[in-house]
Formats: sequence, C-alpha cells, structure tokens
Amino acid sequence: MKERILKNWTLTRALFLVLGIIIIVQSILSQQWFGVLFGSYFASMGLFSFGCAAGNCYGGSCAVDSEKASENANKNINFKN
Repeated sequence: MKERILKNWTLTRALFLVLGIIIIVQSILSQQWFGVLFGSYFASMGLFSFGCAAGNCYGGSCAVDSEKASENANKNINFKN
C-alpha cells in the first residue's frame, strides 16, 4: 500500500487528488455534505492510484497494446459476393 501511495505519480493523479481536496473543502464551507463524499472519492482515486487516476486501470489490464492495434489495422479484408 505504501508503494502505491508514494510511487508512479502522474499529472492526472495529482489533479485528481488536488481537485478532490478542493471539492471537500468547498463542500464543508457550504455545508453540502454529499459533496464531501464526492470529493473523497476523487481524492482517494488520486491518493491510492485506482480507477481513472491510475492511467490504465492499475496493473495494465485496460492498456491497449499499440503493436497489436497497428497489426490489426493493416490486415486486408477480402469480401466474397
């Protein structure tokens, strides 16, 4: 857990954390308590690197291999009438 918090920081991850904190603070000041939950979700995504903030669904399971994509794009398709 400590490794996920301290390593692999990206701009996207930092933005999720900062915007989540801003949403939390603004929600507390305006006493909109649902907003605190909403902001906590975004802040935790940035802090713990999960979901969209990880960039590729943490672990690479959602990453698209560009070599496979380019191989598939260049295949000739023959249609028979």
